[in-house]
Amino acid sequence: MNRARVFTVFSYAALISTLVAGCSSSSQPTAGTAPAPADSKAGQTANSAKPAEPTTLTLLIGSTGTAYPATQAVAAEAEKKLNIKIKFDIKPDGTEGDNLVKTRLATGEMADILYYNSGSLLKALNPEENFVDLTKEPFMANLLDSYKETVTSGGKIFGVPGGSSNVGGILYNKKVYAELGLTIPKTWAEFIANSDKIKAAGKTAVIGSYKTTWTSQLFVLANQYNVQSQSPTFAQDYTASKAKYATTPAALRGFEMTGEVFKKGYYNKDFLATTYDTALKMLAEGTGVQYPMLTSAIDALAQNYPDKQKDIGVFPIPSDNPSVNGLTVWMPNSYYINKKSKNVEAAKKFIEFLLSPEGQKAYMSKSKANGPFVVKGINVPDDAYQAVKDMQTYFDNGKTLPALEFISPVKGPNLESILIEVGTGQKSAADGAADYDKDVRKQAQQLNLPGW
Repeated sequence: MNRARVFTVFSYAALISTLVAGCSSSSQPTAGTAPAPADSKAGQTANSAKPAEPTTLTLLIGSTGTAYPATQAVAAEAEKKLNIKIKFDIKPDGTEGDNLVKTRLATGEMADILYYNSGSLLKALNPEENFVDLTKEPFMANLLDSYKETVTSGGKIFGVPGGSSNVGGILYNKKVYAELGLTIPKTWAEFIANSDKIKAAGKTAVIGSYKTTWTSQLFVLANQYNVQSQSPTFAQDYTASKAKYATTPAALRGFEMTGEVFKKGYYNKDFLATTYDTALKMLAEGTGVQYPMLTSAIDALAQNYPDKQKDIGVFPIPSDNPSVNGLTVWMPNSYYINKKSKNVEAAKKFIEFLLSPEGQKAYMSKSKANGPFVVKGINVPDDAYQAVKDMQTYFDNGKTLPALEFISPVKGPNLESILIEVGTGQKSAADGAADYDKDVRKQAQQLNLPGW
């Protein structure tokens, strides 16, 4: 995919400007053309007003962040409106969760509905074999094309979104930044200088939460804006096995950043035992000042520390060139219907309700916007988080590009474990990048991609 295509598919600047301009004066999100919910009398028998027994659907989802409570809120409304009951099955995060999903699919024990990644990780699940084709469902007309591409395989669309898009970068405590006289860094050297001052002040300069293993990846994944800006054909060449992390300087930098932060002693001493939730607590309280993370964390942080969310901002992973400074964008995770489910039609009704104005209102009662929405007519509310407002300038100025996993099907399963080795000094950045290049080869070959 060439760079022009990337900008076309992910024209976020126009998207978010349109969304914000269309905000209602209410704090509740509005909706336009989303479908009306299914008939609330669906749970009654044809010959009696007595409600029938509810149809029970199982839904496999992780518990980190706000997607789980948001889906619970939708499920509570769906049970009242559709007489469909959701039984939740909680999966672990990271590689362990990925392996569980693949095992469940292989053994025929997958839940009726799966909440999982969009983009390259979906491709690794063989969606055409495992999930229901939703392409011709009427409710799919309410989703943006830029999102649909991330859940498409073989020309068929398999998913619907959970929540808004978000970005990857450095979450930081604005209050501490002000106290120490720090400004947002435009280069990696400035980031290092800020981190030195934070460390000297007796605070954790960079929060590490390696107990939640997937969080080890952000310096690499959120560095994609810098990679693509400096090597415009990287995604295309990477997919064709013509470009590698180990031999592309801009891509290698993410591994180098991961190793340098550890070597300089910026992490909290117990970062190997620190969880995502504990990291958010540190950031909110200001004991930790900078956290490489997705902005989806802001919603979770605001739920637990509502009086602190205004203190949290976000800036991009800095490059070595001040003129290269922008945000890497993630599409939302998605809901997929198990092709082997015995309740496919009920699952479709639940999905349809999820995308309806009523379903979206329920969802956002527990999960606010972390970026632009991908459901038509759903606007970023006036009371959006301060960190989401911080993103506005980057979107307005066209300083955003999609994460690699949304423009390439190639993503190795062991990146997080490799980066934990790099981030604990067990492996050099160069060796880590080389190992990851080997790791992605296995997946690319499984996908039968040309050139591998």
